[in-house]
Amino acid sequence: MPGKNLTRVEAADRAALVSVDSYDVVLDLTTGDSTFQTTTTVKFKARPGESTFIDAFTADVRSITLNGHDLDPTEVADGQRIQLPHLEQDNVLVVDADMYYTNTGEGLHRFVDPVDQEVYLYSQFEVADTRRMFPVFEQPDLKSRFTFTVTAPEHWQVVSNQPTPEPTRAGEGKATWAFGPTPLLPPYITALVAGPYDVVRDELTSSDGRVIPLGVFARKSLMEHLDAEEIFEITKQGFEFYESQFATPYPFDKYDQLFVPQFNAGAMENAGCVTFVEAYVFRSRPTRARVERRVITVLHELAHMWFGNLVTMRWWNDLWLNESFAEYASTLASAQATKYDNAWTTFAASEKSWGFEQDQLPTTHPIKADITDLEDVLVNFDGITYAKGASVLKQLVAWVGQDQFMAGLRTYFDKHGWANAELKDLMTELEAASGRDLADWTERWLETAGVNTLSPRCERDDDNLITSFAIEQTATEEYPILRPHRLAIGFYDIDETSGHLVRNHRVEIDVDGALTEVPDLVGLEAPDLVLVNDDDLAYAKIRLDEYSQDTATEHLKDFEESLPRALVWQAAWDGVHDAVSPARDYVRTVLNNIGFESDSTTVQVQLSQLDTVLDNYVAPGDRDTIAVDAAERLWTLATSAEPGSDSQLQFVRAFARRARTAEQLDRVDGLDSGELLLDGLEIDTDLRWALLISLAAGGRADVAAVDAALERDNTEHGAIAAAQARAAIPTPEAKAAVWKAVVEEGSMPNSQQQAAIAGFRQATDPALLAPYVDKFFEVVTDIYRQRSHEIAEQIAVGLFPRTPVQATVDAADAFLDQLPSDLNGLRRLILEGRDRVARAVAAQEVDSRAAAARSNA
Repeated sequence: MPGKNLTRVEAADRAALVSVDSYDVVLDLTTGDSTFQTTTTVKFKARPGESTFIDAFTADVRSITLNGHDLDPTEVADGQRIQLPHLEQDNVLVVDADMYYTNTGEGLHRFVDPVDQEVYLYSQFEVADTRRMFPVFEQPDLKSRFTFTVTAPEHWQVVSNQPTPEPTRAGEGKATWAFGPTPLLPPYITALVAGPYDVVRDELTSSDGRVIPLGVFARKSLMEHLDAEEIFEITKQGFEFYESQFATPYPFDKYDQLFVPQFNAGAMENAGCVTFVEAYVFRSRPTRARVERRVITVLHELAHMWFGNLVTMRWWNDLWLNESFAEYASTLASAQATKYDNAWTTFAASEKSWGFEQDQLPTTHPIKADITDLEDVLVNFDGITYAKGASVLKQLVAWVGQDQFMAGLRTYFDKHGWANAELKDLMTELEAASGRDLADWTERWLETAGVNTLSPRCERDDDNLITSFAIEQTATEEYPILRPHRLAIGFYDIDETSGHLVRNHRVEIDVDGALTEVPDLVGLEAPDLVLVNDDDLAYAKIRLDEYSQDTATEHLKDFEESLPRALVWQAAWDGVHDAVSPARDYVRTVLNNIGFESDSTTVQVQLSQLDTVLDNYVAPGDRDTIAVDAAERLWTLATSAEPGSDSQLQFVRAFARRARTAEQLDRVDGLDSGELLLDGLEIDTDLRWALLISLAAGGRADVAAVDAALERDNTEHGAIAAAQARAAIPTPEAKAAVWKAVVEEGSMPNSQQQAAIAGFRQATDPALLAPYVDKFFEVVTDIYRQRSHEIAEQIAVGLFPRTPVQATVDAADAFLDQLPSDLNGLRRLILEGRDRVARAVAAQEVDSRAAAARSNA
């Protein structure tokens, strides 16, 4: 329906017509299990005589009053928009309606805890789901003040953007919380979280002397696992760092962080009321990578309090600036202000890898994307918006200097606080602070798509002295732009005493154009390895020269520092992902070196990419043999890892994912039963579920076994794992049951649907999923039109056929040829799924040729 979407033109027209003074939102959360009551009073100014609309996803509308006149809901409300005719200069709109609770993580989400049957609610509004909780002018440039009054069960916690007031009794077992008005906010960062959450409290003193109350909340059944002191420590370090760097005090009155169930994203930056996915409450021992990711997420959301909340984008085409800035700032804060000081290695290993992959899809786009409507932005929370954007901001900071960058930010916050701004407003302040003209930089980096590749061109004489050195820059045919880069070149040699690869020379230069000569390196002794983009200042793929490649193959594990290792790991992945290097060589590189890797995130990323290569990129004729051998190597790594180490845990989990043969599954079964012990390895709740999922996928555990495990762990986390385990069972009946639940019935909550889809994809026998290729393309259009965005995207991405053969590519092409032109979001998702399969087919061809050449040698 037209009202579900909102175009940029509609938003601009409405912003020119309307300014919003205030919202007074009265909610009753005690009226039922499926809906709640909202009475909303909106005061706004408009051009007299004009008409507009307000957004409202309603279950039932009892009354609408505009400037004292009753409007007939059957005439002006269609369940998505309410038409507002004959406006005056000063307007008062009152809407009394019922709205739906959701189980999709959009709007006001309702969850019943299986442990104690308590009800927990939370809101999630970005991009445009405020309208699911109350009528609203749903666009970021119509900021206003919001006052919430909430009636709920009296034993609940009720949390919003403003400090929580003392409740007043409202009848038997009920209470009412009357919050004060917010400062000027865009609708999407308003929030409501309600339920019998437990809380731990603390406080800090802001740079302007105010005492800021802090709260960390979680469900009662999870509270024993919440390490609130760690959250508070990171939060306080983040406050101090940001207030110092930005020279701008924290803009809100309190800061609550709430871990909520069935959350779709990692977190959401609601003003003073940040929500987090419950996976960040560690019931079992987490890997160091997960802990570090939580640190970045905590700091990321805190950075948004300034960038996004204090100063807000005018329209969603500047979404990237919100997210890229928060990702850059959080990594900088982690590296410079916390004990997690290897954050740039983590960034290089995970975020930049994501950005490179996204930037090579056919749907890549400029960082500053052209967002024409809400459907565009809903599919734009991607590796360009987050990872590439943050990488480019890091490049910009290297270009202008961190001190100058922060000075520009301070002026930006001063000029645009509590208002809306655009990219040009920020760049104006950065130019003034740095003295650099950034127009060309902005055009080439932010307004064009694609990733460049940088390669060293190093010539040496018989005495191993460098006679010429240059950096070659290339681009793809589709996006031929060459960009300016500020980067470092590192020379590494093997230390004969320690055996480590140690940097002995570094030079920092500006690269631009197709070839950049580096005369300062001429006459130096050529090193064992040349690393372009040392210290990871630039956003570009790198290649190694022949000498460096030989050194890296033999000595990747011997780098003294983790960051250059991460960069060389990325170069190895780029080779196989780009169908340049044989997949089997990448498998060997990973298995020969991963046991020596000390960075947890690098281990996690490489093991995940190893799964991709084994399942999709290796030549079909050798795939089973290489996969079985890889699983054996992973078991050897697990048994030889330091007892109790992070690597031991990651290798055991990787082995469980890869176990295929009877002997391998026996080992998994032994770990699960306790008959097989690894020194230092605790089989805790989450690891036990991972083992059971492995056994289910291997045909060793049936539905009864999964149900018995769920009875022992009857929690939301248990339900998620059980959904995946049931779906992984390798029978036609198990796959059909998932298809029926997800596609035909569509009643699963978001978290369990996502897990079931993951289990559905686990099938070593392609015949199990073959019947669903045509079925997927038959139903996905209707699903995308009818389901909510989050649910539809889970299905469109997760159930896209992944069998890595040309027939899958052909089926996708045939579907795209007949896809209606108005479904741009779905077209993008299908194109991306198609590209991943096409890359796999190309990689298989390279791997097949390499295997044939070696067998003939």
